[in-house]
Amino acid sequence: MKNKNTIAVLPGDGIGPEVMKEALKVLDFVNNNYQLKIEPKLSEVGGQAIDLYGTALPDKTLELCQKSKAILFGSVGGTKWDELPSEKRPERASLLFLRKHFKLFANLRPCKVLNDLSPLKEERIQKGVDLLCVRELTGGLYFGEKGKKFNKFGEKGAFDTLNYFEKEVKRIANLAFTLARKRKKKVTSIDKANVLTSMVLWRETVESVSKKFKDVSLEHLYVDNMSMQLMLDPSPYDVLLCPNTFGDILSDQCAGLSGSLGLLPSASLGENDFGLYEPAGGTAPDLVGKNKANPLAQIHSLSLLLRYSLKKEEAASLIERAIDRVLQKGIRTRDLFTSKTQTLVGTKEMGDEVVKEMERLC
Repeated sequence: MKNKNTIAVLPGDGIGPEVMKEALKVLDFVNNNYQLKIEPKLSEVGGQAIDLYGTALPDKTLELCQKSKAILFGSVGGTKWDELPSEKRPERASLLFLRKHFKLFANLRPCKVLNDLSPLKEERIQKGVDLLCVRELTGGLYFGEKGKKFNKFGEKGAFDTLNYFEKEVKRIANLAFTLARKRKKKVTSIDKANVLTSMVLWRETVESVSKKFKDVSLEHLYVDNMSMQLMLDPSPYDVLLCPNTFGDILSDQCAGLSGSLGLLPSASLGENDFGLYEPAGGTAPDLVGKNKANPLAQIHSLSLLLRYSLKKEEAASLIERAIDRVLQKGIRTRDLFTSKTQTLVGTKEMGDEVVKEMERLC
């Protein structure tokens, strides 16, 4: 039975423990100020768990996740474990396993852009950029039938199958439209219906779902066009509804718009408010122990957990407003350094700055 006040905290490898420490500092603040009574419980995962227990996801860690309301995940992996069979490596044996085990079908990647951080020219983003990439996570090309084959000349080949069913598309589309209702009421559905039969089904199904959301506008764009528009003028877009593979690619492009993966959180959601929340970046082994990693993506992931799994909107909004104010003041970690940077800080100091802003906003 799940404990409504418990969240599983899995810092993992690389910079995971360092940035997670700052997220827990922020959690302590909202816990105390909103009397949330959230109880974070830590456990090992990834390469760290392999070293201690011989497996990337020990039974005790999985049991903790099953009893928790949500998972706050750090990062896993590293060259130390690259020689292991693929099914036993930290990423596949822990993160991908958890997504499958808990049937997390949707990945959310928000992207807000500050002019001085984005690599785009100011005139292309001066109207503001506030995107939410909604990616279908359990179907499509990555999960279709795959294998190797030979042609009639004996040449070796391989194939991967792109497959979607109406139920899968309806589920992710309903979520995208529901989220758009709380934002700018616009969904842009991404496909390649001009050449892929599976994407014809995608487009037809999204159209069908849209009829239940008369207050939300819908447009369709081919994925290549969408990629170009994100570079030319990303400002008009709100919720991007994406098949698995296209969402994988476009969400990283959105991260590029912001200026650093260190800013981008993500949420992987199931059907009963359960979710796994993690920063979009990796383990960054070159930064470990140097107090240089950006903790904002991990802190922002915590705010998504509060919003989607725990329904604590006020606390989630406070964290996000504090992050915005810190960045607007020109306070930066190394990955965000620009000529306009006013204050260069480390991992710990950035976490402290977020807490200070929350104190001012309360």
